Amino acid sequence: MGSSLEQGKKGSRTAIINAQKVTITEKDEAHGLITARDFGGTKKWRTCYTSDGTGHSMLYAMDNKAHQDKVEIHERLEAMSLITDEGRCYGAVARNLMTGELVAYISKATTIATGGYGRIYSVSTNAIICQGTGQALALETGIATLGNMEAIQFHPTAIVPVGILTTEGCRGDGGLLLDKDGYRFMPDYEPDKKELASRDVVSRRMTEHIRKGKGVKSRYGDHLWLDITILGRAHIEKNLREVKEICENFLGIDPAVDWIPVRPTQHYSMGGIRTKYTGESQTLKGLYSCGEAACWDLHGFNRLGGNSVSETVVSGMLVAEYISDFCDSYDSSIHIHSSKIEIALKKEKDKLETLLTNKHGEDAYVLRRRMEEIMMDKVGIFRNGKDLQEAVDELEELYKRSKNIEVFRSKSRAANPALVNAYRTQKMLKIALTVALGALLRTESRGAHSREDFPERDDENWLNRTITSWPNEGQTMPSVSYEKIEIDTMELPPGFRGYGKDLTKHHPDTKVRQEKVDAITEKLQAEGANRFEIQHALMPYLEKLPKKYRGTNERLGENV
Repeated sequence: MGSSLEQGKKGSRTAIINAQKVTITEKDEAHGLITARDFGGTKKWRTCYTSDGTGHSMLYAMDNKAHQDKVEIHERLEAMSLITDEGRCYGAVARNLMTGELVAYISKATTIATGGYGRIYSVSTNAIICQGTGQALALETGIATLGNMEAIQFHPTAIVPVGILTTEGCRGDGGLLLDKDGYRFMPDYEPDKKELASRDVVSRRMTEHIRKGKGVKSRYGDHLWLDITILGRAHIEKNLREVKEICENFLGIDPAVDWIPVRPTQHYSMGGIRTKYTGESQTLKGLYSCGEAACWDLHGFNRLGGNSVSETVVSGMLVAEYISDFCDSYDSSIHIHSSKIEIALKKEKDKLETLLTNKHGEDAYVLRRRMEEIMMDKVGIFRNGKDLQEAVDELEELYKRSKNIEVFRSKSRAANPALVNAYRTQKMLKIALTVALGALLRTESRGAHSREDFPERDDENWLNRTITSWPNEGQTMPSVSYEKIEIDTMELPPGFRGYGKDLTKHHPDTKVRQEKVDAITEKLQAEGANRFEIQHALMPYLEKLPKKYRGTNERLGENV
């Protein structure tokens, strides 16, 4: 939606839809309610927003609330390992990044909410800290498992060359993608959704178009253009002000006048710590995870725009309740001997000493840069067996070499960025291996995982989650197994996504389940059931929710 400064007033306002200026008239009863904008892969304008800084607004609100409630926060501390005993997590060993001191935190429940692992790639929209260390902590217990680690999303519109994100709201509000000739090419590939196809589709179409020689040449590689000048300065300075600041500060351009150079870049990780619906690890009691750090099953193999903040709000709200219930139960009782805690502390201290005292070892910066290059070049938007096998082989070799890392430059045990990079690189290589190996073994294309040598989505053989673990410290590769997904419990059986040609090998149970869903829906509608009753009949969920959240959502014209 490309509305002007008229937004916020009652009545009609202008918007840009499909490159055309149109007039939208809001119902009087909708005035004052939360507004929404169009985003990729959806039929409805369902993405609630605050200008183009929704995530920042949420962060500030949470930060303010934490201060208001006097939540105790221990800053500049980094978890190094989880403390476990007999299949139970009892907390973590943490390192003070300023003093180097190791501290053991003993807890009834431990939650990992560290975000994604995008920084295993050379260019990513992720924050610098999103290195996958949270997932690695779980993996290194040898007990907790990770799910769907090969499911990596590339966002279509990161600026070139630095890879900072320009929000999908640019296209949701009416912005266009153009090639070197100034030609709008997306309608040729996706005539229905155009620029607002889902992210994985737009990223692939952009890459295909660049491969055809339609990219703009630059010393940083070929790119395409994002044109939001059509929206007008007033709209950009109100609803896309962060994009404007990014363009001014990092590109030296004014997006109300100039086109923005963009290219698909690693953005989101659908995989993470495999959890139950409660957020608890399926295999390690007392360990919880939520948000992008978890594989909580909100996204499948591709995330729609806006669903990350949805997951943050919903999983944070629900998992917190489940953790609270766990802490109030007998099951959360702490039964661990102090000697086990001392062993965990000594183990981490010995690892650090080895890194600092090693002679004639490997440079962690060299290993990490090569890992990032491999992931970008061989485990990217388009994948194939040859590249993936080469990636797995070289990443395994890099991991073996990482066992002999020497911390060069500074030998300080206190504040020491080289030491931090050394132990993080070892963890990042493990995560990179789970991604590359999972992608190699999954001989199909699904969501953001696109195999050029296996273009079909194969529901008959691959309708399952990839589960990775590292049960033995001596392993140089993760262990991989699979978790079957049951179609006969789905509210929405898997179907054609609606992009391009249908390259799906459908599961025989899909048709059976769809017929059952249709019959149940038709019967209940005839009986006057509402949408909540129909949904619960198709996929019972109420008893899984905390009692305080079992009410119905509010929807204009329905219960508002």
